[in-house]
Formats: sequence, C-alpha cells, structure tokens
Amino acid sequence: MNALPLVSLLLGSLALGSAMPVAPPAAPATETVTVVVSALASTNSVVKLNFYNDPSKFLKSGQMAMQLLVRPDGKSTLSIPVALAPGEWAVAASQDLNNNDKLDKNFLGIPTEPFAFSNNVKPRLAAPTFQECKFTVAGPGQVVTISDWNDF
Repeated sequence: MNALPLVSLLLGSLALGSAMPVAPPAAPATETVTVVVSALASTNSVVKLNFYNDPSKFLKSGQMAMQLLVRPDGKSTLSIPVALAPGEWAVAASQDLNNNDKLDKNFLGIPTEPFAFSNNVKPRLAAPTFQECKFTVAGPGQVVTISDWNDF
C-alpha cells in the first residue's frame, strides 16, 4: 500500500521534469544603420551624435536614447555603423569646434557651433520637430545621411 503514493510522486516529478523551461524574453532585435556624416567644419573636432526614439524627449538635455562621440581623425566624411531597434528614430549632430565638451550658444540660446539633423532639416526660427527629422528603421542596409550643417 505504501508503494502507490511513492509511484505517484515519482511519476509526477517526471512529468514536471519534462516540462519545457520558460525562456527569458528575447532582447529586441536591432538593425545596423549606417550614419554618413559629411561636410564637417573641422577634421579634428569631435562630432556628437544624439539618437532619439521618443518624440517627447527629442532635443531635451540628457533625454537621448543613445549618444556617440566620434573623432574624425583628419576625415571630412564619417561612415558610422549603429545598431538601432526597429522603429522611428531621429538624429541630432553637433561638432565641438573648441573641444570644450559642449555645444556653445550665444546669448539668445542659438548654437554658435555647427549642428545638423537627420533628413538634413535646416531650422530657421525654431528647433525642428521629431516628425521632421525622423526616419524608420525597418530592415538591414539602411543609410542615413547628414550633410547640411547649420552654422551661424
């Protein structure tokens, strides 16, 4: 009589042991996007690329999804591979000509160092919107070109 509960326990544990383990959630897939930055004002000064994927955080200090600092090392055109999750993104670029680790501005708050945006948006009286600068990451081999710099 004592054998029946033991057999049930063994069979139950075998059934539980053969259950499929629950896999952790997969990390979101990324695609490699090549960002080509050309017509640099300086071939020596750092280029800062701020990537945004949330319209409410676009161009807000410290709110970027990712930031890259790239030294041109004597080149006037840079080709930078970047892994981005699928979706809508926008890039704001600047070049720190005096190497003080910030985008210098005049008394009105207008940058005095070169800056540019994805889609080569050239704002006139106000900062551009995420909608104007956005591009969609949907597959491999995408190229985003930034070549139209705003310098005052």
